[in-house]
Amino acid sequence: MISPSSHLARLLSLPLFLGLASPAIAAEIWVTNEKDDTVSVIDIETLEVTRTIETGERPRGITFSKDFSRVYICASDSDTVQVMDPETGKILHDLPSGEDPEQFVLHPNDRHLYIANEDDAVTTVVDTETRTVVAQINVGIEPEGMAVSPDGKIAITTSETTNMAHWIDTETRKLFANTLVDARPRHAEFTAQGSELWVSSEIGGTITVFNTADQTEKGKITFEVKGVHPDRVQPVGFEFTEDEKTAFVALGPSNHIAVVNAETLAVEDYILVGRRVWHMAFSPDKSLLFTTNGVSGDVTVIDVAKREAIKSIKVGRFPWGAAMRP
Repeated sequence: MISPSSHLARLLSLPLFLGLASPAIAAEIWVTNEKDDTVSVIDIETLEVTRTIETGERPRGITFSKDFSRVYICASDSDTVQVMDPETGKILHDLPSGEDPEQFVLHPNDRHLYIANEDDAVTTVVDTETRTVVAQINVGIEPEGMAVSPDGKIAITTSETTNMAHWIDTETRKLFANTLVDARPRHAEFTAQGSELWVSSEIGGTITVFNTADQTEKGKITFEVKGVHPDRVQPVGFEFTEDEKTAFVALGPSNHIAVVNAETLAVEDYILVGRRVWHMAFSPDKSLLFTTNGVSGDVTVIDVAKREAIKSIKVGRFPWGAAMRP
């Protein structure tokens, strides 16, 4: 028979035991370092690098599966997409990707990857379950940016040399429209409701906004950073806040992030970050924004509400892509 005192002691020790058995896991930002062939993993609570994981050659694009059990990495110079277990950092297998995969996007079905193949002027569609190429779609010269609409019906590829956004029907896997943008388009994103498509043009120095319904141009955003030559103001990656009232835009070698009113398309502020800012990712609650700064080899942490940089985190050489893991 168990005495009341010993029973009480067991109950008191139970929460401590459970706490030790199931430690809380902090959210993370995963950053690809294209010159080091690694990924740096940043703990969002401590704002420190906790792991550095080896990858294939020249990792750039990075994204997670819906349940965050797999991370997909474009190993551009290895001509493959690597599938990694984020818990162990082990490469599970490679996916066929076409030559020089740079950016990609995962379809809402959590199965099909749409991959921009810069050297081949095609978009490759890969089935992540069967690990096979299901389509290759001819697009413009030097494709880079990739986006897919929230309903999964439209995929976008941007081509840097052709200066176009190519609109792909994901059911037929054929182009149904091509729209001109300014020089060297780099990144594309749909708004959450899918009514707009935004495309950044690095050399053109603009973002073009399209109506999704008829592919017509709705507006254009230009940038002017005080004390920076216009040639160095080169928009690349961008992200929307949760309410989609604001967009944060990386301006490349200008070393600034632009804060854009997404309703009026007016630039409201500029934030100084590291050198040659490429892409970015939000923390889960969208209170912090993490930017990858290629030349300075670091990540700038931005307080979103205050619109100011609060820390710089050293990572590998030439950080490029970023993705959040909750």
